[in-house]
Amino acid sequence: MEEAVEKEKKKSLVQWIMQFAGMRKTYYTISVIVAILGVICSMVPYYLIGRIVQRLLEKNTEHTFSDFRTELILLVVFWTLRGLCHSISTSCSHVATFAVLGNIRKAMCMKLTRMPLGNVKNIPSGSLKNIIVERVDSMETTLAHILPEYTANITAPILMFVFLCTINWKMALASLITFPVGMFCMAGMMKDQAAQWANCIEKTKILNDTAVEYINGIEVIKAFGKADSSYEKFRVAAREGADCYISWMRKSIGYFSAAMAITPSTMLAVLPIGGFMYLHGGITASELIMVIILASGLITPFITIMSYNDDMTKAKTIFDEVGGILEEKEMERPDTTKEEPKDSEIVLKDVHFGYSKDKEILHGISLTMKDGSVNALVGPSGSGKSTVARLIASLWDADEGSITLGGVNIKNISLADYNDRIAYVSQDNYLFNTTIRENIRMGKKDASDAEVEEAAKKCGCHDFIMSLENGYETVVGDAGGHLSGGERQRISIARAMLKDAPVVILDEATAYTDPENEALIQRSLAKMIQGKTLIVIAHRLSTIVDADRIFVIKDGKLDSDGTHEELLSQNGLYKNMWEAHIAARDTVEGGNKND
Repeated sequence: MEEAVEKEKKKSLVQWIMQFAGMRKTYYTISVIVAILGVICSMVPYYLIGRIVQRLLEKNTEHTFSDFRTELILLVVFWTLRGLCHSISTSCSHVATFAVLGNIRKAMCMKLTRMPLGNVKNIPSGSLKNIIVERVDSMETTLAHILPEYTANITAPILMFVFLCTINWKMALASLITFPVGMFCMAGMMKDQAAQWANCIEKTKILNDTAVEYINGIEVIKAFGKADSSYEKFRVAAREGADCYISWMRKSIGYFSAAMAITPSTMLAVLPIGGFMYLHGGITASELIMVIILASGLITPFITIMSYNDDMTKAKTIFDEVGGILEEKEMERPDTTKEEPKDSEIVLKDVHFGYSKDKEILHGISLTMKDGSVNALVGPSGSGKSTVARLIASLWDADEGSITLGGVNIKNISLADYNDRIAYVSQDNYLFNTTIRENIRMGKKDASDAEVEEAAKKCGCHDFIMSLENGYETVVGDAGGHLSGGERQRISIARAMLKDAPVVILDEATAYTDPENEALIQRSLAKMIQGKTLIVIAHRLSTIVDADRIFVIKDGKLDSDGTHEELLSQNGLYKNMWEAHIAARDTVEGGNKND
């Protein structure tokens, strides 16, 4: 993978642009062609002005305004055409650029859906958001102007230099004397540019991540009186984020100022050399005037090109970041399903898995969950039961072994098809910042309002929804922040119920609900799972005593499995857990009675 990423990083900026331009590549081509035409149109007025001056200097000739009417009309026409070409060129390049930015974001978002969840979570959310939104958006100006204007501004001085050579090649060379000096200064300014920019990017990432951490943890910070220390971390990140740019600018400002002062000063060489040649008959007065006029605009396009260097470096760095994400390891899934599962039986065979290469969580688990059965995964905290559920839900790929659904290895089923077969509800389900109705409808995109409300009624959340000011049209806020944990949980279950998938995974799905609503949800789930394969992870063992099969996970291995009665008769870990659960429940109930 590292070699693939390195290969991607070797792409030029133009290759990156063309890769994401898609159907809009033609717009970039048109933009470049029209930009070059605009350059030609912008050069003609210089020539026309030179011709007018030459004619004015002709001896023994009287001129009137009408003698220059044609040149003046052409001057206005070509200058207008220059502006028109520029407008058309930039319009075309912007159309293509917005396509590029859109395709980059689509590619990155689609990539995240194909990556193992652990790999996605390893990338700080602040960094992802910064790359996908701000940093990609920051390339808009560069990408919209880089191809047409860079091409045009290279073409202009080349054509002008060729024309100067036809007048007097010595003066043409003289007009370039300041250019290498200016380039030397620019080289000094660009020294370590890539490293400096990479450092700024890294400091900006740290600042974004620290800001997200500070904002998300503000409740804990206030509760535990950590405002000073937490703010200090943010203050340091903000200071370093600013200092890296300031330090870079301080190192570059001298070189930049010298380059901007020296490079366009073509007259420093043209006037003395031209005057010397004129005095010695090396050039005529009219030729010298034409050279002076043309040389005055010879270097300016190069300065425009130089001004894009920083933007090009930034854009290339951002493309490299995008490429790094796009080359991340994907889950092994085909684009289309190779073989359809015959039912919803789930089989794990010698499954090994670790969230990192250094630590394995599951050590060769093998188990079978029959089609249409109710299965429970229990065990001590950290034993790996949630990991088993996540592997079945295809949030990660097993490192070794296989997982099959209906006799088909899940790696032979496309992610889209497999996701249609799985309804996964965790204790920390995410709600989007939209209405309650739309959050539930995400389980089934084409569901009617009546179907959405029926699913809510079955999950016991219809009444509390209707008690809200806007009912089902209530916006839940970021991550469902306007609702309580129990309310979010019930909406998540309603969403899963509406999906009507053949396999349902409930990871402590009633963790945030009160006893009354838990009983209602349990009855609703009983209807929901009829004919489906249900996988339940529960810490309250009383909720899974009727399961067809209970799998006891301990230290990443299958300790035992069977029905509730079978496991109690084995006098093993499950019996100890059951006795501890009963004792804790009796203590709580006794305390409630005393109250």
